Amino acid sequence: MEVTLLSFFGFTLFVAFYAWFKTRKENLETEDGYFLGGRSLTGVVIAGSMIMTNISTEHLVGMNGSSYVNGFIIVAWEVTSALALIVAALYFVPRYLKMGLSTIPQYLENRFDATTRSMVAFFLLVSFAVTLLPIVLYTGAINLESLFNISEALDISKSEGLWYTVLAVGGLGAIYAIFGGLKAVAVSDTINGYGLMIAGLLIPTIALVMIGDGNPLTGLEKVFENSPEKFDVIGDKDSVLPFGTLFSGLIINQLYFWCMNQTIIQRALGAQSLKEAQKGLLYTGILKLLVPFIIVLPGVIGFYYFGDSLFDSQDMVYPELVKKVLPVGLTGVFAAIIMGAVLSTFNSVLNSASTIFSLDIYKRLIKSSASSKELVMAGKISATVLAVTSIAAAPLVANAPDGLFQLLQQLNGIFFIPIASIMLAGFFTDFITAKAAKTALVIGLVFYIMTSFIFPWDIHFVHIWGIEFLLNVAVMVGMSYSSPRLKPSTANSTLDYIQMDHWKYAKPVSVALVLITIIIYVLLGNV
Repeated sequence: MEVTLLSFFGFTLFVAFYAWFKTRKENLETEDGYFLGGRSLTGVVIAGSMIMTNISTEHLVGMNGSSYVNGFIIVAWEVTSALALIVAALYFVPRYLKMGLSTIPQYLENRFDATTRSMVAFFLLVSFAVTLLPIVLYTGAINLESLFNISEALDISKSEGLWYTVLAVGGLGAIYAIFGGLKAVAVSDTINGYGLMIAGLLIPTIALVMIGDGNPLTGLEKVFENSPEKFDVIGDKDSVLPFGTLFSGLIINQLYFWCMNQTIIQRALGAQSLKEAQKGLLYTGILKLLVPFIIVLPGVIGFYYFGDSLFDSQDMVYPELVKKVLPVGLTGVFAAIIMGAVLSTFNSVLNSASTIFSLDIYKRLIKSSASSKELVMAGKISATVLAVTSIAAAPLVANAPDGLFQLLQQLNGIFFIPIASIMLAGFFTDFITAKAAKTALVIGLVFYIMTSFIFPWDIHFVHIWGIEFLLNVAVMVGMSYSSPRLKPSTANSTLDYIQMDHWKYAKPVSVALVLITIIIYVLLGNV
């Protein structure tokens, strides 16, 4: 235990010191300095921060738990992300940077009106507080409690141990985000991100070496022979993720998450040039194709080890596998990386939330004359409040029937799809009116809540996303034709804040990502 604790604190302190050292001279009193890292982020930093903002313990715990039960069909959540990142790199981000945007809601005011911007800003803050942040904290607590046996060490119940861990992780994450700004978040994410990739790949590798008596390929063969059906990526109609969902709601969700989601796109908005932004997005696409080896394969290996004994507690599969295969000397470092995964997503969301509150709500609705210093302070206060509410809500997400990752995706649909529909309407049409966009936001939100939680339909929730999107589009088109807009959109005005040269390898890398995605489905679709 001493070695584990020493390696844990050693790695955690190293990351904290490195983040402080790299950002000690940054001016955090300005909007760009605090919220966008001084628009100085490089492609490598953007990719590391994006992957860590996206991949946290809700993936390590939740997706591995889901693959333990359902197999490789859930790989669609990851590999299709590469396609959305291509769209972000080649289409959306160049336009965002030309507009000089700091937040996504800012675009909606330019394209529609101020009320649309305020509504979306409010929806995003609520979604952060009641969905993403509590689940990130709780899954992180599950992992750390399992690795360190905190409840036994403190002689308290397991639920109390999880609660104390949530408090500790939430408090530390808030400190990072509140006092360091985006640059500190991104720099620490870079170390933790690439550390997670290495350590995450180490878990299944060690497990396969153990199973194969020194030969990982033999180990993989044994795992496959134990349950070949787990390796099929084509989900049946009644599975946790039917194959048809890839062509209905999933594509809309992926476009929103990687092209319009403030928490993700804020890293690209902080790029020092378009070339670096495109590098960061496409590097992230490459990493996303490696991610299934970290957050899907271990769950299937867990089924080899544990059989169906953990079906009623699938979110414990990954922590139990880590304890089973990882050498004691590495447990502390791995736990530190797990902590980093939690912190990266938690503090990234807090930073994005504070950006949205300060620029989209405080400056516009509360104090229009606020100085940069006042906006930064408002951001810090809002992040503190959000951190406290998220810590309080974290224990409420326990015991999700289909696993925590599935719960997160279901809850995300409340806000993601309505916002995606009006964003896409804004970019690809010039006749959709502000009134139609606001109406579609409300109708889409109410429709999804009614059909998913109050009077649930016997249809997969990802298909409901697709139906919701089509409903929103129909509402917007119908209202806009019956009451057309009186003035043209001003959203496409161009103000070059940074160098706008495209990365020369953007298109070749994009083609390679598309081909690899197709190959994955062709190979594993025939299992």
